[in-house]
Amino acid sequence: MIDVTIANFEQEVIAASMTTPVLIDFWAPWCGPCKSLGPLLEKVEVAYSGRFKLAKIDSDQEQQLSSAFGIKSIPTCILMMGGRPVDGFTGALPEGKIKEFLDKHLPGENEVLAQSEANEAQALLESGDVQSAQDKLAEALAADPANDDVRFDYVKLLIGTGQLVPAQSALAPALVQIPLQLRFEALRQWLKALEFVSTDPRGQWSYEQFDALIAQNKRDFDTRLAKARVLMSEGEWTAAMDELLEIIMRDKLWGEETPRKTFVAILELLTPPRPKNAPGATGKTAAGIELLGKAVVQEDPQAALVSSYRRKLSMMLN
Repeated sequence: MIDVTIANFEQEVIAASMTTPVLIDFWAPWCGPCKSLGPLLEKVEVAYSGRFKLAKIDSDQEQQLSSAFGIKSIPTCILMMGGRPVDGFTGALPEGKIKEFLDKHLPGENEVLAQSEANEAQALLESGDVQSAQDKLAEALAADPANDDVRFDYVKLLIGTGQLVPAQSALAPALVQIPLQLRFEALRQWLKALEFVSTDPRGQWSYEQFDALIAQNKRDFDTRLAKARVLMSEGEWTAAMDELLEIIMRDKLWGEETPRKTFVAILELLTPPRPKNAPGATGKTAAGIELLGKAVVQEDPQAALVSSYRRKLSMMLN
């Protein structure tokens, strides 16, 4: 539990909630129900062993924060995840109801363990220790096989390091999901490109060999697709998309729309990841509490590139 003021709100609530959910308790010293709710919240925080963090805000002393969250009565609790409010409740709930509220949103113990391993893996990747990062992701997936974020990161790392057979095995459970997540379809298309390069003689061609055939027949879509897959295998993503656009421009439905599916897969692979646990929108919680404020999103160059190629695809399809 930590007392929060306007001075440390950004660090202790917004920043902290990017990795661990934060439950804000708006209270006041004169509030009777607050006195009964506060100890229960602290007890539950201990029982949940780090699955969330409790932040207490004196609404009398921190009226700016109370106003920002639209607090009309106390006690009011608001759960922050990914830097944004996702739900809340008013009044002094009993312990069982508090746990019921939290369990709707908080990750389970296995998920927490898996996320911890995944965070360590990310740090290891940034330090250049790829093998240790791979081991950590494997441990995380074993702890929480239903964690799609971990599975995606693990398979992506396997593909990126050329371990195609293990990647296929790790990806397989995700491919039977209904509906199939676009990010896993993207990994499948990436695998197809790498398998093509390793099994088809054209996988060893130079770009000049492809271009010579295409110059003879601009509708030689099979050659264009083969070239795009070679470009994908070498990480030449924008060049691959440009080649795929040439096919889509001339025949949107060719090859059971494989060029379009491959193009969309590349866009997905290039899209910067969203912050973990970031909710989709603000507004009102299930409890009807008004959640004020807007997130400021700055588009980075990678996101701008993806947006540009999304527009190009849209123009070709419409």
